[in-house]
Amino acid sequence: MKILENMDVAESFSDQFLGYRGFCAISEVKMAQDLDKKGYAILKGAISERDCHVLAAGYDAEDPYRSRVVMSRHGFGQGEYKYFDYPLPDLIARLRREFYEPLAKIGNRWNGLMKIDQRFPGTHQEYLDICHDAGQSKATPLLLQYGVGDYNCLHQDVYGEFIFPLQVACLLSKPEQDFTGGEFVLTEQRPRMQSRVEVVPLDQGDAVIFPVRHRPKHGTRGTYRVNIRHGVSEIRSGKRHTLGLIFHDAQ
Repeated sequence: MKILENMDVAESFSDQFLGYRGFCAISEVKMAQDLDKKGYAILKGAISERDCHVLAAGYDAEDPYRSRVVMSRHGFGQGEYKYFDYPLPDLIARLRREFYEPLAKIGNRWNGLMKIDQRFPGTHQEYLDICHDAGQSKATPLLLQYGVGDYNCLHQDVYGEFIFPLQVACLLSKPEQDFTGGEFVLTEQRPRMQSRVEVVPLDQGDAVIFPVRHRPKHGTRGTYRVNIRHGVSEIRSGKRHTLGLIFHDAQ
């Protein structure tokens, strides 16, 4: 993966130029191995502490968001989130673009194993053009905010016909300092078997890559498809912020 430097957020979001730390020392091979074996991969320190603070502090700004969702009004849980609007802040646009290329390779391989016809082009802009031509033109990166007692029900981030199979969540808050509780949870529903639950350990600035909807799993009779959902457990104290990067756009 390329390492990004001197990334900045939109002027309405912050007047500062932020020193982006870049992706940690994890190879694309290791990332693919972790995703195949565990169903997720962690990139330690993917976002600098300073960037985390600026992103979280920008939640209360009016720009650069297109909408705010109060989760309890829709049965999604408790808490709230805001979708960024185009043009995205530079930091988020570049994160999305740089993550896409290695994940598209994994996504193409996974879709082949799961016998899903959809394939992904080499660049994120090419994929966004496909989404936009199909009427999926609303930006999907989002910033989530949870307070005491808030939680996120198990769900999948599907916004239309075109679905990129992987997404990224970046924890912006410091566990045990900014908040307690609020664990990131994945569930894996296997055919004719009970569901498997995974609590993913994250620190401030860590990014977790995980499936949007399905992932292939190898069994004694070959490869089969498992259904994935994700959520966040109840916040016991403090406030928790997360940046979500989804690579397909919404209708």
